[in-house]
Amino acid sequence: MFTTGDGSIDIMSSPSTLITPPAAAEPSHHTPRLRLKPAGSVSGHVDGAWWPRSRDLAAELPALLEVLATRPGTIERVTYHLTTWTSVPRRLVIGGRAVRLEGFRSQPPHAVTVTGQGRQRLTLLTLPPDMPKAAAHEALMRAARRDNADSTDMLLSPSRVAGAEFSDTATQRWEVDGGRVR
Repeated sequence: MFTTGDGSIDIMSSPSTLITPPAAAEPSHHTPRLRLKPAGSVSGHVDGAWWPRSRDLAAELPALLEVLATRPGTIERVTYHLTTWTSVPRRLVIGGRAVRLEGFRSQPPHAVTVTGQGRQRLTLLTLPPDMPKAAAHEALMRAARRDNADSTDMLLSPSRVAGAEFSDTATQRWEVDGGRVR
């Protein structure tokens, strides 16, 4: 990562062009809101969850990748869903190394995958930046449980957010037994 005198971060979009993110990209200077499953846990669709502060992937990634580099090693690639993030460069220079950023329509909308050396990868549930704090905390904690095998959609479903009293199955069973949802 190259930091300029004004604290901004230079981003490389091609070998000869450096792009400086706008001043609004300052959230990347904060510690990432991240929870990971314990090392060695291989169950489920995700390896943890990340709650970015904005939809600007180029501004959010430097802090995230700095923390994640201990797990998959030197990070070489990040994949994301094309419509989830604002304009994203094809490469980002972090720690003096170029990281490829690749968007796909086939990638789950609420996930990013970070690939390191030897193709080691981490898939993270990506929470919406405007998600209420209590719901985000619950989703972060649930996604990081060692035995969690929920899909990204299940982890973000309204019946699973903080404050939900019943699961869909429990509510249906209650209604069949004579209860009513108002």
